[in-house]
Amino acid sequence: MAFANFDEFYPFYLGEHSNRTSRRLHVIGTVVALTQFAGAVLTQQPRLVLTGLLIGYGFAWIGHFFFEKNRPATFKHPLWSFRGDLRMAREVLTGRIPW
Repeated sequence: MAFANFDEFYPFYLGEHSNRTSRRLHVIGTVVALTQFAGAVLTQQPRLVLTGLLIGYGFAWIGHFFFEKNRPATFKHPLWSFRGDLRMAREVLTGRIPW
């Protein structure tokens, strides 16, 4: 599926995250990954970037494979998918999307 821009991609992204448990796993993974990235910068420990990626993607992929039963958009649209993770996490944490 081809998208001209992120605004076209995001509704598709949300459709791939319709399962509430999957969304929760994504938000947890995103928050933990961002915390790890911040920790890597603050403590100058690059290994925290790797653990952040493993935790973030681990939570997300569990959501896709066990709850959504679909293939993560990361495989075809890695940058837009990452941006979608950040936006969806913000929208869940601000109450725009149900937790």
